[in-house]
Amino acid sequence: MLLVSKKERYICMKGFLKKFTVLFLILSLLSVPLSAKAAECKSWYIKRNGNKTPIFPADAEELKEYNCYFIDEKCADLMEHRLYLTFDAGYSNESFEKILDILKDEKVPAAFFLLDNIILKNTDLVNRLEDEGHLVCNHTKNHKNLSFSSKQEIAEDLSALENIYREQTGREMTKYFRFPEGKYSLEAIKSVNELGYTTVFWSFGYDDWDNSRQMSPEKAKMKILENTHDGAVILLHPTSTTNASILRDLIHAWRDMGYEFYSLDDFGK
Repeated sequence: MLLVSKKERYICMKGFLKKFTVLFLILSLLSVPLSAKAAECKSWYIKRNGNKTPIFPADAEELKEYNCYFIDEKCADLMEHRLYLTFDAGYSNESFEKILDILKDEKVPAAFFLLDNIILKNTDLVNRLEDEGHLVCNHTKNHKNLSFSSKQEIAEDLSALENIYREQTGREMTKYFRFPEGKYSLEAIKSVNELGYTTVFWSFGYDDWDNSRQMSPEKAKMKILENTHDGAVILLHPTSTTNASILRDLIHAWRDMGYEFYSLDDFGK
């Protein structure tokens, strides 16, 4: 019978653990690129192209496979002057109400992507949206970046806002979704699609969300009109004092340019 000393057993075990550790590290390193790619946080970015179709992110074509909107390419190809107005809103102020009044007067439909705060604190105003022909859409419960969230976490966040809207208004929220700040990952996009939602990005937006840094009305109007294009999904913030002051003029200018306003429900039709 061969006897092995404690020292020899220790050396053998040490060697085994060293090899196991190296193997574990190699396997871990091999798996990192795959998981990192799946959960890579990206920011939606548009390179403007004047009145022509903008240049979209490199993965834009891939995102279409998962029910993502950002420009109505069908009408753009046919040179149809369609516009889709969309607004992201977390709270209400006088500008928000003024914008709603203008949309009502001008008979222009829009889509509003809401957070929980405005639904809870301004329910009467939120009720106006559907009453006046607008779409009420999901922007997460409290503007959380969902890029690294699991499908379950995303489902819980979106359904939490749906429940708040249902409890406060007695209505059902539409199945349109916008990622906060345009931050997304491919895995999050897939999860949103599997939950029955259509993700809506945009093909034009500008720096209008900070009320302490508002662009002058004339400069803002020029920037928007010079970058309006066929099939545009336009992102605005209804709390902007500048947007409230120029919206009616913008609508008239767009109509003079031959544009018509459509609901997201008409997208691609």
